[in-house]
Amino acid sequence: MDPERSWLVVEQERRYLADLLESVDEPDRDRPSLCEGWRIRDVAAHVALAPQHPGPGAMLVGAVRALGRFNKLNHDMAVRHASRPGTDLVAELRAHADSRRLPVVTSLDNILFDTLVHVQDVAIPLGRQHSMPVDAAVHGADRVWRMGWPFHAKRRLAGCRLVATDVRWRVGDGPEEIRGPIEALLLLLTGRTAIGDRLRR
Repeated sequence: MDPERSWLVVEQERRYLADLLESVDEPDRDRPSLCEGWRIRDVAAHVALAPQHPGPGAMLVGAVRALGRFNKLNHDMAVRHASRPGTDLVAELRAHADSRRLPVVTSLDNILFDTLVHVQDVAIPLGRQHSMPVDAAVHGADRVWRMGWPFHAKRRLAGCRLVATDVRWRVGDGPEEIRGPIEALLLLLTGRTAIGDRLRR
């Protein structure tokens, strides 16, 4: 995907997440998301923070607090932001939806799949149907399959062949075949487990 298309998808997904978050009551924002250990409001805060991410100094302080664990750093920053008095995540998501600012430690390819997956982390537990753009989901799945850390998809899914049923895409060469829509396969690649009914073995 070219950068213009990628940024357009990111913007559209941020706006959808804002609309979705606005449509639910406060107690629903505290429900668990698909991302283990993260509430719906934490996931929304993480997405909202991406285009207004702190600089290297603040990241270093956060990394020290998190004892160098990147996932804990991300989680702690999101929880703190989601819990700040007066924080309006819906307004932030809309205000920065078209921002092209990238956090210091990532890339557009990573922001694209990260945004796609996190929107599903919120939508699915809330019972909302929201399809990923297929071209973006393919691009994201290719990226996650290649990247190794932090998902280690090739290692975790060793012995499996993943085959999309809605687009020409397949990876892996193991004896066990897992079939499903490309968006469900992207969720599987990023470690989401509450999607079994969308995949066939």
